[in-house]
Amino acid sequence: MLRVKSFEFNLFNEKTYIVWDEQTMQAAVIDPGCYDDFEQEEIKSFIEQEKLNLVLLLNTHCHIDHILGVSFIKENFNPKYLAPERDLPLLQNAAAQGQMFGFEIFSLPEPDEFISEEKIIKIGSEELIPLFTPGHTAGEYCFYSAKNKICITGDVLFHQSIGRTDLWGGDYNTLIESIRKKLLTLPVDTRIFPGHGIESTIGIERKQNPFLQNI
Repeated sequence: MLRVKSFEFNLFNEKTYIVWDEQTMQAAVIDPGCYDDFEQEEIKSFIEQEKLNLVLLLNTHCHIDHILGVSFIKENFNPKYLAPERDLPLLQNAAAQGQMFGFEIFSLPEPDEFISEEKIIKIGSEELIPLFTPGHTAGEYCFYSAKNKICITGDVLFHQSIGRTDLWGGDYNTLIESIRKKLLTLPVDTRIFPGHGIESTIGIERKQNPFLQNI
């Protein structure tokens, strides 16, 4: 079984997730937004207390609020780092992104590997399927576990909302098409874990999300 733990970090109330395989205790951190000492200690303590073997660091996309903790996680646990190739300019300009919002951030590590729909992400005996879902950024991916009926949706799909499209790489029509083809086709009881806000399900969003009623 794949377990999920969420944290809410930084001034954007960004959701960072740890997912792990109960059988092997291998784990992945998704979108680490931990910025200050308190936030960094919170996630570090959880990983150590649960005796997780952190093997992967994943980014759904590379906006500043989702990458603030990348260096901390990489330096402290040295997991393999996977990120979207089309978001590499965002990652490489992290310092400039940070300055816009008052964050002091230096250059971040380059990804060890790029995410692709052709490569299943393995966490112990569990698997995450990358779903290419651009529109919020040029390269964003969601991560789906069919077995566990969960999907980490980053800033693509929220409870009764969708991602912004007025930032770098954003395009409204592309985002809607990503949601229609890649997310709304998932089983209705799939739980979604977004990059901000509360958990929901595909079924709830199909029925109640005001942005998705005419697509």
